[in-house]
Amino acid sequence: MILDWRIKGLPPRAEGLSPAELVGLGLSLLDGDLMMPAAIVREEALARNVREMQAFADRHGALLCPHGKTSMSPELFRMQLEAGAWGMTAATAHHVRIYRRLGIGRVFLANSLAGRADLEFVVGELAADSAFDFYALVDSPATVDLWEKAARKAGLARPVQLLVETGMAGGRAGVRSVGEAVEVARHIAGAAPWLALRGAETFEGIHPAGADGRLGAADMIDVAIIAAHDMIREGLLAEGPLLLSAGGSAFLDLCAAKLPARIEGREVVRIIRPGCYVTHDSGCYHRIFAGGLPESAPPGADLPRLAHALEVWAPVLSVPEPGLAIVGAGKRDFSYDLEPPIPLHVYPIGNTGKLEPADGLCVTRLWDQHAALSMPDSALTVGDLVGFGISHPCATFDRWRALLTVDRDYRVTGAVTTLF
Repeated sequence: MILDWRIKGLPPRAEGLSPAELVGLGLSLLDGDLMMPAAIVREEALARNVREMQAFADRHGALLCPHGKTSMSPELFRMQLEAGAWGMTAATAHHVRIYRRLGIGRVFLANSLAGRADLEFVVGELAADSAFDFYALVDSPATVDLWEKAARKAGLARPVQLLVETGMAGGRAGVRSVGEAVEVARHIAGAAPWLALRGAETFEGIHPAGADGRLGAADMIDVAIIAAHDMIREGLLAEGPLLLSAGGSAFLDLCAAKLPARIEGREVVRIIRPGCYVTHDSGCYHRIFAGGLPESAPPGADLPRLAHALEVWAPVLSVPEPGLAIVGAGKRDFSYDLEPPIPLHVYPIGNTGKLEPADGLCVTRLWDQHAALSMPDSALTVGDLVGFGISHPCATFDRWRALLTVDRDYRVTGAVTTLF
C-alpha cells in the first residue's frame, strides 16, 4: 500500500511512500515530526504478543485462529500466520471476502450467515478453490436450510463445514441447551452431502471478567463439550476431525483447561480465537492479565505475558482553567466502548529527555476531536504531548487507515494498514 494524505498522523513529506520506506525518513513522534493526533504501534511489544500467544496455544495443544476483526490489518494478519496461526477468524461475509483477497486459505467464520448474497459469495469461493478450508456456525434448522439451499443451488462438489453454535439465555446467538444443539446437529447431518457437521463452538467471552463471569463461561464451554459427546453417540459427525472451539481473550486459561483432547475416544481439534492480544491494551485486558482482577483466573494460571502495543498521542491544545487540560484527540480517534482512554505518558514541550508518567491525569469527557483531562494544577501546558493507552483496542483500529509502528524511542519504523 502507498500511504497518502488520507492517513491521519502522516506528515506531508511521507506521502507517496510505502510503509517500508518510512524508516528512511528518520521521523520521530517525540520530536514533533508527526501530524496530530497519531496512532502508533510499539513494534517490540507487538512482536512479543504474537510470539507469546502462539506459544500459549502450542503449550496447550490448541490451534490458534486469531480473530481478525480486532485490527483488520493485512500486515498483522501476516505476522500472526507466519508465527504459526492455523487460520484467521472472521465475523462477517465481508471479512471473509477481505481474507480471500489477501490470499488467506483457512477461515473460521465465528457467526451465522443469513443474507443470500453473503451465502452465495462463500459458496462461490468454495466452488472456485478446492483448497479453501472454511468453517461456519449455525444455531437453528432455519440457518442450516439456508446453507443447504445455497450449496445445492451452486452444485458444490464438497460439503460446507458447519459447527453448532452454543450460547446462553439472554446472550447473543447460539442454542440455549444441549438438546437444541443436538437437534441442529441432526438437521446438518440430514443435509449431507451438501453440509458436514464438524463439531461445536461457543463464545464464552460474552461474560464479564470476574468470579461470576468465570462460572458462566465455564458453563458455556461445558454445554459445547456435552453437545459434542451426544453428537458422536448419535453418529451425526461427518468423517474427518472433530472440532471444538472457544473464543475470547478474557478466559484463555479456562479454554485451555476445559477443552478436552479426546471425546468418546475421538481426537478433538481444539481451536481458540482471541483477537485483542495482538496489541493487547492498557485497560480491561491489562488488568486481567496483570492480575488486577485475581478472581478472573486462579493463582498461578498459565497466561501469555502480553504488553500494550497500541497508543494514541495528541497535544495539549488549551488549559482554560485550573485543573483542566483540553487535548486534541477524541471519539474519532479513540475507542471508548468499555472505558475512556488511559493517559500513560507526558512529553513536555521542548523536552529532549525521557517520557514522564501521566500521574494524576484522567479523561473526564470526550468530544469528536477533543478530550478533557483533569490534572493537578500546572501539570500540563499548551504544546505538551500526551500518550494514551486504550481499553479494548478493536474500535480504535477502525478509526485509522494506518497506524505507524515505532521503536522503543518512538522513532517511526513503518506502518500497519487497516481494511475496515
